[in-house]
Amino acid sequence: MTLPIVHHPDYDARFPAGHRFPMGKYSQLMTRLRAKGLANGTEILVPEPASSDWLKRVHDSDYVDHVIACTVPKEIEKEIGFAVDQRVSARARYATAGTVLAARLALRHGVACNTAGGSHHARRAQGAGFCTLNDAAVAAARLLEDGAASRVLIVDLDVHQGDGTADIFAREPRVFTFSMHAEKNYPARKIQSDLDVELPDGTGDDAYLARLASVLPVLMSYARPDLVIYNAGVDPHQDDQIGRLKLTDEGLRQRDRTVFAFFRERGVPVCGVIGGGYSKDIAALAERHTILFEVAAQFT
Repeated sequence: MTLPIVHHPDYDARFPAGHRFPMGKYSQLMTRLRAKGLANGTEILVPEPASSDWLKRVHDSDYVDHVIACTVPKEIEKEIGFAVDQRVSARARYATAGTVLAARLALRHGVACNTAGGSHHARRAQGAGFCTLNDAAVAAARLLEDGAASRVLIVDLDVHQGDGTADIFAREPRVFTFSMHAEKNYPARKIQSDLDVELPDGTGDDAYLARLASVLPVLMSYARPDLVIYNAGVDPHQDDQIGRLKLTDEGLRQRDRTVFAFFRERGVPVCGVIGGGYSKDIAALAERHTILFEVAAQFT
């Protein structure tokens, strides 16, 4: 079978060129997936926007109402990094529902990916760090609530610590949160995950992959998941604008292959989301994000 991919054209909120958040990568990613033959047919699924009820399972009710009404207070918008206007609000709801749908598809097919997602800095009370709503948290909560999953493991390999996800699930034993990230990177004040691995600046392929390989059996033992939500941020790349680590393209590819192979060999479904990646070269950035899909397709 082909890789199930979830995508919505409004994942791209169409920020002006040169904006510090590289919004154009979502459209360019889809263009590249089509060019590579990974997204040419009926395997593309389009989500509906996430409902307020879904969002309020993991976020403060007033904050959700503000996001939907585009009335987020200015001080919170400042922490997010951009205004939550109609396009951003819609994008956040589509991307969140996209991860929910991709997680359901992963349970059905073993592997599925969303062409957005990984907004792991959105905490229970508010958004932050270019993250408006926490899609992985909503997906985990939805699948637990309806009985589709009983234990969820969130494997967060974005270069930044998954503080928002850790905050949301701090008292939820059915969700195990794991983050491996650059120790000195954002956020300055981290919220403890169930397991955090902090890496020094300049960590390259060999050291990174060895550390990842050593921790996966620990995760399997403690989390005992029947679903993995995998944040495959490409910001650990050596050319990332704000990454601080030194992975190459091949390092990212080996990282993704390590995650998919480990869990699929043990029969655990994996839902991939693209996470962070920052560069003024949007084309190069989008190409790095295609690695997740190329690797995931090998496990369908």
